[in-house]
Amino acid sequence: MYFQNIPNIKYDQKPIRYPFSESDFVVAKNFFRRFKINDDIFSFAVYYNKYAIKEGERLDTISELFYDTPQYDWVIALTNNIINPLFDLPKSEYTLRKFGEDEYGEEEFYSGIHHYETFKVLAGYKIDNIDVVALEEGLVVDENFYNSPFKYWNGETYVTENGNQVSKQVTNFEYEQKKNEKNREIYVLRERYLSAFVDDFKSNSFYKQSNSYINRRLKSTGI
Repeated sequence: MYFQNIPNIKYDQKPIRYPFSESDFVVAKNFFRRFKINDDIFSFAVYYNKYAIKEGERLDTISELFYDTPQYDWVIALTNNIINPLFDLPKSEYTLRKFGEDEYGEEEFYSGIHHYETFKVLAGYKIDNIDVVALEEGLVVDENFYNSPFKYWNGETYVTENGNQVSKQVTNFEYEQKKNEKNREIYVLRERYLSAFVDDFKSNSFYKQSNSYINRRLKSTGI
């Protein structure tokens, strides 16, 4: 269904003769025209169900689960801005390890340091009854930060802690595993809004008048 709604483009091949004839042009689907969802839409939680992809699930099986048909897998892909399912969907444990070992090398994948990341550190005092944060959690820092002293004000005096007490090493494996788990979190459009979304997608797939316009479903790259 997705491919049926993608408009066509008529592009010219390198001519084997001059002038151009109709046989020198090819009509194909315009995959460069992409319907992108505004990221702000996810703030409207009423439109979506948040879903964690289980091991072995695919977009078509998730479509079957929510819409009683596998044909709306493309809706799930579009509403989550999934471009390449090989990278944008979670990998199985075996595939993740195989990918990591090929990408980094076996030893480097499991023991190599990808980056350093901070812990949350409370300063030890409050302002307007709110705890003052001396260091935010999850900040990416370098090796120098990890190996250096970290100093902060506790409301009365300066406190110094070792960098390795307020931050941690994140291995390549931990990094890839965390990224993979995040790919499990998707938003599935609620069924009651599905028809409106499909109609909107179709209307946005039509071409507008331009120099290359042939009809609503076809335009040319020009000569």
